[in-house]
Amino acid sequence: MAEKFISDRNLKFLLYEMFDAESLLKYPRYADHSREIFDMVLETAMKMGKDLFKPIFSEMDKQAPEYVKGEVKVHPQVRTIMRECGAGGWIGATFNCEHGGQQLPEMVGMMVPTAIFAAANYSAAVFHGLTGGAAGLIASYCSQEMKDLYLPKMMAGEWQGTMALTEPQAGSSLTDITLTGEPTDQGYYKFKGQKIFISAGEHDGADNVIHLAIGRIKGAPAGIKGISLFVIPKKRIENGKLVFNDVNCAGIYHKLGYRGAPITQLAFGENDDCRGWLVGEPNKGLSYMFQMMNGARIDVGLGAACISSAAYYASLEYAKERPQGRRLSSKDPLSAQVPIIEHADIKRMLLFQKAIVEGSLSLLMQCSLYHDMEKVTEGEEHENYNLLLELLTPVAKTYPSEMGILSCSQGLQILGGYGYCDEFPLEQFYRDVRIHPIHEGTTGIQGMDLLGRKMMMKKGKAGQLYLANVRKAIKAAEDDAEMKPFAAALETALGKLEKVTAHLFGVAAKEGPEMFLADATLYLEFFGIIAIAWQWLLQATVAKKALKGNVGPGDVNFYNGKVCTCRYFFGYELPKIEGLATRLLNGDGLTVTMKNDYFEE
Repeated sequence: MAEKFISDRNLKFLLYEMFDAESLLKYPRYADHSREIFDMVLETAMKMGKDLFKPIFSEMDKQAPEYVKGEVKVHPQVRTIMRECGAGGWIGATFNCEHGGQQLPEMVGMMVPTAIFAAANYSAAVFHGLTGGAAGLIASYCSQEMKDLYLPKMMAGEWQGTMALTEPQAGSSLTDITLTGEPTDQGYYKFKGQKIFISAGEHDGADNVIHLAIGRIKGAPAGIKGISLFVIPKKRIENGKLVFNDVNCAGIYHKLGYRGAPITQLAFGENDDCRGWLVGEPNKGLSYMFQMMNGARIDVGLGAACISSAAYYASLEYAKERPQGRRLSSKDPLSAQVPIIEHADIKRMLLFQKAIVEGSLSLLMQCSLYHDMEKVTEGEEHENYNLLLELLTPVAKTYPSEMGILSCSQGLQILGGYGYCDEFPLEQFYRDVRIHPIHEGTTGIQGMDLLGRKMMMKKGKAGQLYLANVRKAIKAAEDDAEMKPFAAALETALGKLEKVTAHLFGVAAKEGPEMFLADATLYLEFFGIIAIAWQWLLQATVAKKALKGNVGPGDVNFYNGKVCTCRYFFGYELPKIEGLATRLLNGDGLTVTMKNDYFEE
């Protein structure tokens, strides 16, 4: 397996040269930190990734969780990882100090360790990540009594946290969930119902599992207006002791990839003794849960980008070491073979991988910056950062997820037949990354969210703010003669985005939501390519400026690599929007009007 799985040099480039993490130190929330602390976080996370996460990457895949008599057995190192992440403060690194956190910026406390751990071993990284998301909801919306009860154990990595949304009959349609809580005079609700596909919903790597579950209070209104949020522990505390809370694991699912983390089916209240506690106010659960869901969507995109990163470095190492064939210009069949990285098509595939990985990480860091700025600003400025983050969340979730599959596939292709064999890691990366377009809302759902909701928020204000940000990058790039053609190409792409969006809004007004959203997934793909082009223009502009200074040989190669990859993206990937624009501007409603019977033989 390749030694390298992610570039710490690139993470530092994003943190300090692209998004200026040090500028956050002027705000009181982050004033106790420093560049030295940020570097220490990165260095410690890299050491943990190499020493704790990566060594069991293949083992966790081959020794998948087992369901034994209602309990789930996971790799024994999961318990160690959970405790280490708790002891190191990784679970709540960005939380407020009063909740046991360190108030690190999202760019540093969430983005950096999550990226490193996920690249080293995605299955192992999700346990503490899910716990942090659930603990964040408790910190935001629960009573002080509940915070005192749950947060210390969760932050220490002793108790697992989950997000329990999906039900058998509902799938992604949260309107149709039926988990029901009946009020009691004891301050808790008694629950009956089921949840499926719950990541880490049961396992022996933690002493307890705390489910943040959406459900209905008996008699609540139908639809999403009647959804509430509850804390439902696997074990509740009575007289200072943990006792079983009638949350049963009915089984685990056997998966294509991402096998090291169990995905469970849960039954609540089979013995009429499952107790849960309301979070916040009744019937407002979905709005609360969106905090964890939106964070999880960013995490899913980040996980996909980081699996793709590990696949990129594995295929790059192989391409450098594998001799095969000769240059096309070579006429001597007895001459030495060359490493396959010398072949143009291999370079094309490596450029594709690099463009997807580093472009995606840049967009995700951009979102983390917006999140940080949202925390330290007020009034209209706060609203603007919130709108930008909301707008880009479905893009940051989907582009890395969908393109990560293609990126890992190209890595597998570079290895040829070896890539298809489990002696090499590419086939596992390919399997592991496939879940990401499904997790936390399918690509179709993200497309409808972007076009049907986010682009219309505040009368289109989010979209206008986004366009202004991209045009700011275009203006900065125009100062460099070499970058000017790329700036012009991105401006042309923005014009197409505006034209397509206006056309689709016209469709919405004239023909209704079915026709309007029929090709929302294509719109999301179209939007995503332009968003990554924006990030590559930003990166290349920074790199070009750096090259004009006094830089060492290693950095010269690093910055030139950025510029070349920008050239690749604008030359190979951005032109793909032409076909998408043609389709979106001339949609005939085929997928709406196609009769079901026509699919029959």
